[in-house]
Amino acid sequence: MRTVSLPVAYMPLVDAAPLIVAHEMGFDHAEGVSLDLHPAPSWSSLRDMLAFGHVDAAHLLSPIPVATRLGLGGIATPLSAVSVLSLNGNVIGVGRRLEKLLRAQGYPFDFHDATAAGAALARVADGPLVFGVPFPFSMHVELLRYWVEGTELASTQVEIRTVPPALMARALAAGEIDAFCVGEPWGSVSVDDQVGALLLPGRAIWSCAPEKVLAVRSEWADTEPHLLGSLMRAVWRAGRWLSSAGSTTTAAEMLARKSYLNVSPELIDRALSGAFAISSRGEQRRVDRFVEFHEGAATFPWRSQAKWIARRLAERNGLDAVDAERRAAGVFRSDLYRRELQGAGAELPGASAKLEGANPHEDAVASAQGGLILPPNVFFDRRIFEPSE
Repeated sequence: MRTVSLPVAYMPLVDAAPLIVAHEMGFDHAEGVSLDLHPAPSWSSLRDMLAFGHVDAAHLLSPIPVATRLGLGGIATPLSAVSVLSLNGNVIGVGRRLEKLLRAQGYPFDFHDATAAGAALARVADGPLVFGVPFPFSMHVELLRYWVEGTELASTQVEIRTVPPALMARALAAGEIDAFCVGEPWGSVSVDDQVGALLLPGRAIWSCAPEKVLAVRSEWADTEPHLLGSLMRAVWRAGRWLSSAGSTTTAAEMLARKSYLNVSPELIDRALSGAFAISSRGEQRRVDRFVEFHEGAATFPWRSQAKWIARRLAERNGLDAVDAERRAAGVFRSDLYRRELQGAGAELPGASAKLEGANPHEDAVASAQGGLILPPNVFFDRRIFEPSE
C-alpha cells in the first residue's frame, strides 16, 4: 500500500510510546500513512516545530495548546489537542541532601500519600526549595503547584526552574535544583545515577491527569481531515496494543533503542509495569496504572480537562477564569475524536465534559457502545473541579 509520510515530533520519554509503537508495529501503514518521527531537544523547540509547520503533529504537553489559546508563551498559531496520548506518568523526586534529611525524620517514602510527603518535606526545608520541571506550561508545573498549595509546603518558599528532562539528574547532582517533577524514565535515571530518590508519582496528586496530547495545528486539522483521521486511528491502535497483556517487555525494548530514548529497557519497564526502584538502597514500590495509554477512555480529550488547565493558568496570569475556560474548551477536540474514531472501536463517552476529581471509585458512564467504565478520578485533597458552563 502506498503511504503518505507524516512528520511528527516527540520528546524522548516513555509517554511518547503510542507514536513510536504506531510506527514500529505498522499501525501507521495500515492506515495509509508513515510516521516520520523527529526527536526534539526541548519542549520549546518541539512546540515551535509544530507551530511553524516543520512537522504536522506532535507529542505535546497538555497545557501548551491551552496556554497558546490564552495568548501565553509568545506563540499565536492555534493548536488543537485531538486526543490524549497518556494519563499520568510523572514522578516527583528529591536530591540526596533532602533524602537524608527526610530519612533522619523517619519518613518512610511510602510513594503514595501526597499529604504526608508534603508535610515531611516542609519539615526538613531549611530554605527555599528549587524544583526542576521540563517546561513552564506543563502538567508537571500544575501538579507541583497544586500539591504545594494543598499541603504544609504552602508555607515554604518554592522556586520552579526549567530543566530539559534528560538533564534533570545532572542538574540534581550539580546542586542546581533540590528536587524535580519529570516524566519517566528521567526520574529513574536519577535513582540509578545515585543522585536522587523518588518521593511521589504524579497520579498521587491527581489520578487522571492528562499528561501528553496528540497536537496538530488547527488549520491543518481543517484542511487535512483524511490524514488527521489516519494519524489518530494509528495512534489509538498503538495505545490499545500498549495496554494489552504481554506488551510491556516488547515495548520497553522498542523504546530503549538508540534512535528513540537510548536508555536501558529495564528503566522503561519500570514505568510501563509500575514497579519502581525509588532509591539507591533498592527500595521497591508498586504503582498501578502509573501511566495509562488506553483503558477507561484514557485518550478521550475531555473538555473539562482543558478547562481545569485553563483555570489554573488564568488564576496565575491574571486572566478572567470563566473566559479562559470558555476559550480552552475548543482546544481539546472531542468533536474530532468522535468523528475519526467512531468506527475504530473506541469507547465514545456520551458527554464531552465531566466533574474532575469526583469519583473515588470506578464509574460506569453512558457511551456509544454502552460499556464504558471510567477509572477512579480524584485529587489528593478530595477537591472537585466543576467546569464553568
